[in-house]
Amino acid sequence: MSPDEAPEPSPRKKTARETHAPGPRTLAIDIGGSGLKALVLGPDGTALTERQRVATPKPATPKAVMGALTKLIKPLGSFDRVSVGFPGVVVEGVTQTAPNLHKGWAGFPLAEELSKLTRRPVRVLNDAGVQGFGVIEGRGVEMVLTLGTGMGCALYVDGKYVPNLELAHHPFRRGKTYEEYVGNAALKRVGRKKWNKHVQRVLEQIQPVFNPRKIYLGGGNARLLDLPFPENVRITENVAGLLGGFALWKDEPLPR
Repeated sequence: MSPDEAPEPSPRKKTARETHAPGPRTLAIDIGGSGLKALVLGPDGTALTERQRVATPKPATPKAVMGALTKLIKPLGSFDRVSVGFPGVVVEGVTQTAPNLHKGWAGFPLAEELSKLTRRPVRVLNDAGVQGFGVIEGRGVEMVLTLGTGMGCALYVDGKYVPNLELAHHPFRRGKTYEEYVGNAALKRVGRKKWNKHVQRVLEQIQPVFNPRKIYLGGGNARLLDLPFPENVRITENVAGLLGGFALWKDEPLPR
């Protein structure tokens, strides 16, 4: 057979990195009290993979969660950097509190340990803060409340994040904190109808205190809401807790 007659070689199958537009790929991780979630975002912040989810280990010690994350991210392919939303106070990549996980998270260097695990740079922020970056408009005062195992809260002023606002643990009503009033334990205790009234009271309380232009309600239990919301309140998709991870790698330094 002459060279002209030789069959053309089969095209090489493109890798996941080559299939998409060039630029950094961000592994976004959301650590929650009931579930661990992850997906990969492209250079423009859109999702390149399906969301992966596994149950949060019980007890949710740092060692157990890190082990679960190893299995969670394995099917997602290549990535260049990592963003993590964590349910507690985070200062310079070190977790300070984790009310719905385990006391072992106090002082745990999550960014450093996850960087060792993935061999990639890692940035960590409070989970409600990350979720907000996935939905806010960047104008005026905006607020995010997440309703899940506990209650997360994040505040933004003209798109700037105010870090570690732990409103959930502030006294609210009849000796209970906000989290005790609208967290998942309260939902199970009082039932969906009464829990909706609890959420409504929380909204009525924070409106005149923070005077937000917009309030975004997210988290796994937001889908159970059935309220006549004020015009400045809207429900967001839970995937925002992952999509917001892209913002952690913008030009501005990570808030402390």
